[in-house]
Amino acid sequence: MATPHFLVHSPKDNVGVVVVEGLRAGTDMLGVITATDKTLTLKASNDIPIGHKVALKPLKRGDTIIKYGEDIGRMTADAAAGEHVHVQNLKTNRW
Repeated sequence: MATPHFLVHSPKDNVGVVVVEGLRAGTDMLGVITATDKTLTLKASNDIPIGHKVALKPLKRGDTIIKYGEDIGRMTADAAAGEHVHVQNLKTNRW
């Protein structure tokens, strides 16, 4: 298997975590759902730093974000599939 660009921890998740440095907009990304070893592909809409989240599907303002199979916060703005999800469009439950 090729090296994945992002990981998804649970099949319930609607975001993945970028695991490569220098991910550029337009990259055809390979993702792996770690709980099942299932792979998925997505095109990056933005440059996304390592450790940051990527939307796995279109997300709307107010949507609950699921990571590790758990509610981590709410979208404050819309994001398309493949778009960077971070402080510009996500309010986490923790902060």
